[in-house]
Amino acid sequence: MRLFLQIVTGILLLGYPLAVYFGLNYLPTGTIAMVLCCFLIVRLLIQKQQVKVMILPILVGIGLTAASFIAKRHDWLLYYPVVINLSMLMLFVYSLKLGPSMIERLARLKEPELPHEAIPYLKKVTRIWCGLFVFNGSVALYTAHYASLEIWTLYNGLIAYLLIGSLLGGEWLYRTIWLNKS
Repeated sequence: MRLFLQIVTGILLLGYPLAVYFGLNYLPTGTIAMVLCCFLIVRLLIQKQQVKVMILPILVGIGLTAASFIAKRHDWLLYYPVVINLSMLMLFVYSLKLGPSMIERLARLKEPELPHEAIPYLKKVTRIWCGLFVFNGSVALYTAHYASLEIWTLYNGLIAYLLIGSLLGGEWLYRTIWLNKS
């Protein structure tokens, strides 16, 4: 049951912009805020024992969705992507300050004994991710304030994911093809 809840809440959170779009357009007022709040509460309950760093953005998401429902302000739902990008930025910057960098930590999951010369490269990749979070968060904030719901959904539900996927794929390609040649 726990795995099922993790999968369902994970899919819903990845599809948060689409859920907001369809909920605001096709459901009674406040329904999507209540549904998202419930899913975030379930996610918090099953997340507690796993990735503690994601608890803060989930709590903020619960606050945003609950406040949106109570105040009948659907526009507050649009700020969750900003919260996620800001949280990830803080996490990655924090790892750069205290070490090891977030990308180094992730790399050590696959290869615990990394060569010492890989560390500067992994710090650079972590900085690139920080730049992406700044960019994504800024555009998410802009779209929440100034764009239509359709543009907000397009950016936060598709373009942001394409940028993340491009960075993941581009870095993997660079690492496997060019770095392995040397």
